[in-house]
This record gives sequence, C-alpha cells and structure tokens, in this order.
Amino acid sequence: MTTSPSSASTDVDVVLPCLDEASALPWVLGRIPAGWRALVVDNGSTDGSADIARALGATVVHEARRGFGAACHAGLTAATADIVCFCDCDASLDPGLLVPFVREVSDGEADLVLGRRRPQGRGAWPVHARAGNLALSRMLRRRTGLRLHDLGPLRAARREALLALDLDDRRSGYPLQMVVRAADAGWRVVEHDVPYLPRTGASKVTGTWRGTWQAVRDMSGVLNERPRLRAGGG
Repeated sequence: MTTSPSSASTDVDVVLPCLDEASALPWVLGRIPAGWRALVVDNGSTDGSADIARALGATVVHEARRGFGAACHAGLTAATADIVCFCDCDASLDPGLLVPFVREVSDGEADLVLGRRRPQGRGAWPVHARAGNLALSRMLRRRTGLRLHDLGPLRAARREALLALDLDDRRSGYPLQMVVRAADAGWRVVEHDVPYLPRTGASKVTGTWRGTWQAVRDMSGVLNERPRLRAGGG
C-alpha cells in the first residue's frame, strides 16, 4: 500500500470498475493509499478478477448489468466513506495520485476534482481515443462553460453530493453525466495533470475507432440533457 501522512486519517472509498483485469489488479491495489478502502466492482469478469481482488484485501461488489456506468454507480451506492474516488482498474492510472484530489475536496477548495491525462510512453493513449475526448471536451464547454481538457476517470468528490446528482446513465456516458450535472448544480470543478500509462490488456470502450465513436454518440445524449436547477456543491 502507498503511505501518505494525510491519507490514513481521511475517510475515503476508491471505486474501481473491473472487467477481466486480473493481470492489472495487483499493481492497482498495491497503489491504494493506506487507510483507504478499495471497492472493486466486478462487472462479469471470467478471469478470476473478483477472487484476486478479494485475496488482495479489496471489498468486491458484483454488478451483473454490463456497462461502465453500471459498475461505477454500483460502487458509489456501496460506498460508505465521506469522500469517494474513481479510478480505472487497468493500471493506466495510479490511484495514489488521488491523495491531493481528496485533500482539495476535504479542505473545501473544490467539489469535484478530475485528472487530466498526460500520456507517458508510446501507446498510452491511441489517437482515436484522444480525438473522441477532444470532441467531447469541446461539446462540454459549449454546454456548461467548463474549460476542461479531459473527461478522464480519475476523480474525487463527496459521496452524498454525488448521490444527489441522481446519475442514471449506465453506459459510457456516466463520467460525462457526472460533470454535466455537477456544473448544472454550481459545483466547483477543477482538473489537474496526471500521468497516463499504457493500460494492461485491451480497452473495452476506446480500444477501436468504432468503440470510441460509439462512446461519443452515447455521451452526446448526455450533453443534450436540459440543465437542472442550480444548487449548492459538495
């Protein structure tokens, strides 16, 4: 486990959506800050991911309904900590990087903190995936006014505030819907650069041009939501 003086005393759950990530789990779970709880949401793995996660000390949540959003939301509803983080389970992102994110939320400096992915090494972020992300970031800016550069999965916010957003997308639009509804509610949303490593295994969403643009299509529906009444942040 990664040790941080400020992390052990903070009540934090880390949601890790998981579909066949047996080879990545040891590294990912080994990077969870000391004192935090890892919630590995098994989304129908057939490679023993759930057993590996459990053996490594994680709490395993089972979500039968396939979809990135379904897995993320199952983790959110299973969480009990004041602050909830999200991180991919493919070893492309180090959950230890969430420590300053949590500190920022805990200190009241931000309501939602996002990681802006900065690719490290060849193959870390395919061109088609970057193109799709850029298109979505521009559409998000037009929809909300938020000047974000990435809609990456590394993020932190308060659990009760996240639940109050009433997120209902259960596919690839979930991360975007979180940002859109947070913006509509008047949250302070910030992003910070984080290193993005080549993932272990094949991507289930952005591994191909077809998968990427399918995700863009899914997320376009989220951007067409009517703005909600403005409310306080986390």
